[in-house]
Amino acid sequence: MIIDAHAHLVTPASLFAIRTILQSSNGQHSKEWYIQRYLPEEDIVKSAARCIAIMDQSGTDMQLISPRPFSLMHSHHSAKDVRLWVELQNDVIARTVKLHPTRFRGVAGLPQVAGQQVECVFDEIDRCVAMGFVGVLLNPDPAEGRGDSPRLGDSYWYPLWEKLVALDLPAHIHSAGCCGRETYDEHFATEESLAITSVVHSGVFDRFPTLKLMISHGGGGIPYQIGRWRSHWLMEQSAHDPQIATWLKEAEAAGWAGKPVPPRPVQLSTFDDQLKRFWFDTTVHNKDSLKLLLDTVGSDRCCFGTERPGSGSAVDLATGRPMDDFKYTIDRIDSLDDEDRYRIYEANARRLFSRLANALPHVEAA
Repeated sequence: MIIDAHAHLVTPASLFAIRTILQSSNGQHSKEWYIQRYLPEEDIVKSAARCIAIMDQSGTDMQLISPRPFSLMHSHHSAKDVRLWVELQNDVIARTVKLHPTRFRGVAGLPQVAGQQVECVFDEIDRCVAMGFVGVLLNPDPAEGRGDSPRLGDSYWYPLWEKLVALDLPAHIHSAGCCGRETYDEHFATEESLAITSVVHSGVFDRFPTLKLMISHGGGGIPYQIGRWRSHWLMEQSAHDPQIATWLKEAEAAGWAGKPVPPRPVQLSTFDDQLKRFWFDTTVHNKDSLKLLLDTVGSDRCCFGTERPGSGSAVDLATGRPMDDFKYTIDRIDSLDDEDRYRIYEANARRLFSRLANALPHVEAA
């Protein structure tokens, strides 16, 4: 079974029309009013059919779908409007799943509002879990580029981590809109890198050891720049532990002398150890980059994800296939064996999204 763990709603145009009216009317109408006037069931049916056609073309059996992140309005001035808009999208996802229960499962958008406490999303989490959703989509920068969102390692997020752990609910880390110097594509890579470094250097996983975080787009720039973060991690450890500091000096001396590096102190950990506490998707639109990710974190920490259709759907000039046809790419990475591909395509998603077993009782958990 091929499970696409990073996919977004193929949004009916009528739903975006509702957003325009919602903003211009300053929240005058109810959710039901918008649905009755502007969101006919046939629009949802057509959008779902379009998505399934794309899935069938690339050999995907199931998508875990969430709202389109750039549209979530988290920095909008009205918390009421943000909540209504996010609820509408989650409702459309729930209706899509109901239409095609063997092809889709929901990952809930959250009504995050810049400047509000994170507990403001709890009611929507509970509502979506009751509807059978299997995870949440979390924007690490609800201020959307203004620069004042707490880093994911900040205690601001602790109540959310506690709730997600209690529910065994994974968070798919994916930034949303932005302003200022970045486009949303550029912002994605920035925020995903920052998400990893801020969590790693904060001790979040020590406080919440069973927390499940999947980082979008292969971890942003982290795998490519991992040497820098490895160095930073070791420098920080040596600053706090004299034994590690001494060992690093001895290791360097051995290296310059052409001798074997002495055995590591038992308390020494590496940045790579911390990195492997996250999960990653395969939404990396280049074969060599994807291979680097898999070599860095291992096939047991990567979930198949395409974000298809999306920004990566242009044609690869070397193959003639869409760049987000990741099954085609993964099948052609020679260093992977059948067990690696099974983990990436199915088993890892089952481990990460444990509620898939409850949602699909007719499919045995891997």
